[in-house]
Amino acid sequence: MGKIAKEGMGIDELVKMAVPICQQAEQECPRTGPGRRPEIPDWVMTVLILVVVAKRRKTKSAQYRFLKSHQAELSRWMGTSRFPSRSTYFSRYRRAYKLLQFALRIQSLLEAEAGHIQLRCVAVDKSLIPTCGAKWANAQKVKGRLPAGADIESAWTFSPYHGWVLGYGYEVVVTAQRQGIVWPILASVEPANVSERTTFPRKIEQLPPQIRYVLADKGYDSEDLATAVEVTRSAGHACRQRRFVCPLQERHNVGQAKQTWNQTHRRRQR
Repeated sequence: MGKIAKEGMGIDELVKMAVPICQQAEQECPRTGPGRRPEIPDWVMTVLILVVVAKRRKTKSAQYRFLKSHQAELSRWMGTSRFPSRSTYFSRYRRAYKLLQFALRIQSLLEAEAGHIQLRCVAVDKSLIPTCGAKWANAQKVKGRLPAGADIESAWTFSPYHGWVLGYGYEVVVTAQRQGIVWPILASVEPANVSERTTFPRKIEQLPPQIRYVLADKGYDSEDLATAVEVTRSAGHACRQRRFVCPLQERHNVGQAKQTWNQTHRRRQR
């Protein structure tokens, strides 16, 4: 069993706690496909990125300078003699989020076993993050005339609260207990225009079987999502007691032929 996260822990404690969790995450999310496996495991890269993010280093260059200056200590704490070069760190940075998603779930289960959080009720929501690069229009992207420093992986979307935003959307599933801390269980980041109905289904199968209520806003109003939450199997166990609590969207289709949904008998009765 791994250790429990504590506030104000040092880097050495963070590394020693993160190593077994990231190693387990790599076992649950192994590399697939052809080609030789990298000499530096993915869990090593994930631990290093976790450390620099905790130290609030925002750019990859600043992150690598910090890691290089503490190479001896980090290698000793992780029990490895291999340390990534600058080019290796930059090229493999993008894959770390996959292991971090699994590691977050593993740590959440440890916190639940220790009694620090309750997994009976959770909430899911999506928020927008503006890109740090220069703003661009879709016409500029089509013509290949993007301004210098433009982030081509970002996307435009409209929010009633934020208005038009060029950036990314992060979605988080957190505990929603009446008292105590709010703890993230699952998280992901996608371009801002990716709908919740696309990002949330990937998390439903990863929800712990202890969860009985999933709370969401009307952006998640979908019969397919409700059925997936209430009928899916998690960790080999059928979650038939689970409920999806979500307000309905106002649909302006009065008088039109309604779409026939593929509902289960139980959901049709409710």
